Amino acid sequence: TRGDDADADGDDGDGDAVTTTLRPAKDLAPAVHTAGKTLVMDGDAQIVVSSADVRNLHDPAKKKIYYNAKYEDLHAPLAGPAHPFRADGAARGARNHATGHVETAHLDRFAFEEQYNTFHARGYGANPDGAGVVGDAAAAQREGGDTVFTMSGAKRRKVRDDALARVADGAADGAADGGAWAPARAAKPVVSREDLSSQQKEYIEWHAARREANLRARGKLKDEAEGALVDQAMGGARDAGGADDATRAEKSFFHGTSEKNYAGESWITPPKDRKKENDHCYAPKRCIHTWSGHAKGVQAIRFFPKHGHLILSAGLDNKAKIWDVHGSGKCMRTYLGHEKALKDITFTNDGSRFVTSSWDKKIKLWDTETGAVISTVTSGKVAYCVTAHPHDDQQNVLLAGQSDKKILQYDWNAGDVVQEYDQHLGAVNSITFCDEGRRFVSTSDDKSIRVWEFGIPVTMKYIADPTMHSAPATALSPNGNWLACQSLDNQITVYSTKDKFRCNRKKVFKGHSNAGYACQLGFSPDGRFVASGDGDGKLFFWDWKTCRIFKSLKAHDKVTIGCEWHPLEQSKVATCSWDGTIKYWD
Repeated sequence: TRGDDADADGDDGDGDAVTTTLRPAKDLAPAVHTAGKTLVMDGDAQIVVSSADVRNLHDPAKKKIYYNAKYEDLHAPLAGPAHPFRADGAARGARNHATGHVETAHLDRFAFEEQYNTFHARGYGANPDGAGVVGDAAAAQREGGDTVFTMSGAKRRKVRDDALARVADGAADGAADGGAWAPARAAKPVVSREDLSSQQKEYIEWHAARREANLRARGKLKDEAEGALVDQAMGGARDAGGADDATRAEKSFFHGTSEKNYAGESWITPPKDRKKENDHCYAPKRCIHTWSGHAKGVQAIRFFPKHGHLILSAGLDNKAKIWDVHGSGKCMRTYLGHEKALKDITFTNDGSRFVTSSWDKKIKLWDTETGAVISTVTSGKVAYCVTAHPHDDQQNVLLAGQSDKKILQYDWNAGDVVQEYDQHLGAVNSITFCDEGRRFVSTSDDKSIRVWEFGIPVTMKYIADPTMHSAPATALSPNGNWLACQSLDNQITVYSTKDKFRCNRKKVFKGHSNAGYACQLGFSPDGRFVASGDGDGKLFFWDWKTCRIFKSLKAHDKVTIGCEWHPLEQSKVATCSWDGTIKYWD
């Protein structure tokens, strides 16, 4: 430090002092290797260490190294003493696995099975290293180290009888005292009555009453046990499955507020303010409502004929449900009566009755308003499809395509089969009436299409081609001139119903993936669009004139098995899926 001249002479001056600071130089050159040594920078200090020391003393916690490491150095095991604070106390150098050290050993298959079964049955087993036992040492000492293979037959039977006796008494804890041959069963959760909804309470009461009636009919119900059945069913203490072999009784539950309105009209009466909006259809863009009430997937849906204020669904949970479309949007009635999943449903022309077919090989005719079963018929085979006659004066006629290659014509008035159509070589998948009900078309797994005169069991037209695939679903155009068939080779083919049922090669709709699924298809009310679901959960709309995809929507998480156009609201479509939901699109 130096000052002015006046300051240097000792005078007191006010001149500004000038200060100069010499900072240490920093070497920015890279490390230089000389004579087997490396110059590294650690902060401001320079350290010279040998390459061997750097390689041997490298800290694995640091992410920087100062030499070109070899593969062996990077993947070498960590060496060093045991960490004093590690839980296992094992040195990292002695570990070849994340949880310790794994040694390779040979074990005979018989010895492994012997110790494995002994450990799971008796609670103990020999230690793999040959010293002592693992598990319940007291049980091993009490049993003398016997295994399940060395135990005598008398002792084995005694132990089994003791274990079964404890399970019957409710103890079932023999694994702790060494006497259980099977693990104890987990206790079933007890559901209180307060946790159930009103619909569940009503269903459980009906189920308990039905079981009680079945047991009383077989003479297995005592007087003191009559009241206990309902208590057991409501408390969930035991499963009411003792009457599964009995015939399932039909039952229906109404979920609305009242079955009659203020004018005394039934709840299925169509609203008078709903009229046909227009004659021009548009493809829907968005989902406006979702119905979810089925415990499993939904197989098929049908709108109420001519009005569409209600929609009927057939579920894989053995139930049929009918939903309100215009009003509350809730489930109005549930129909119980089938023992297995439903396959197909269809309304009569006036909507007062509907038919269901199920995998339990039964076909039931229901009253839509009251939920009562009017009639039940069965042929011993599964009816894959059911179709009512389109004429109003023949609503007692039903055609059912069955799994035994036959088409049966039922008369509900007679309650029996009146005609049988037996020409197909495979299960019948669909039946569609055409030509004002004078003829109908059937498709089958035999990859053929057959045309029949109604009432005459002789094939009128047989359509088959080596390039054809099975058509599990069909739809008739609004003008009745075209029949669209959902082919399993991922396309929709069209046949004329007027000109000798010839295939229209120019009308082929492609782009969806429906192979393996009987996806329902349909025409828009004005005939401008063809709609169909596919196996990926999408909904496709094709333009009828150009046969090109007009729009596609991601409708469901699983296969979109059914789609239905609304009869009055021209631009609205309902879809159903195996994900258990029904969606309404606008």
